[in-house]
Amino acid sequence: MKNYPKIFNYATVACFFQSKQKTNFNLKIFLFLLFTGPVLFAKGQNIDSIYVHLYTDSLKKGTFNYINIDGKLSDGSYIPLDTSNIFFSSSDGKFYGNSLYIDPGFSNQKVKIKAVLKSNPLLHKEFTIYIKTIPDPAKLKTLDEILNGSKRKKRI
Repeated sequence: MKNYPKIFNYATVACFFQSKQKTNFNLKIFLFLLFTGPVLFAKGQNIDSIYVHLYTDSLKKGTFNYINIDGKLSDGSYIPLDTSNIFFSSSDGKFYGNSLYIDPGFSNQKVKIKAVLKSNPLLHKEFTIYIKTIPDPAKLKTLDEILNGSKRKKRI
């Protein structure tokens, strides 16, 4: 090995590592922008409005009543919304996710419900749902009773 001045050896080594660090840093920036750049410029679908689509016309006491809220996206399609998107509140009962539980001893005739979009509180729906007043039958007819019952002749 030749005797080079120590300054030359140290300077060469320092330049080599500095150029490697710059290359690695530039490569990291390039890869970061390559993979995250499209995400920064992508435009996601926004919820333009929300709609209430109930499966029933009244709420039952002592059961979980599902409250279906759909969001209309800016492209015209619909998506179901849950408690990650909507904040639910009601005048009575307690929400468990999208389901409203009404106590069996509840005595009022109706419940007021409010659904507010978390990402835009200006989008909200308030509506009233009545409580079912007719009791459920104690025993439902079986398929045989229904089919055979229609074949019977009425006695005059």
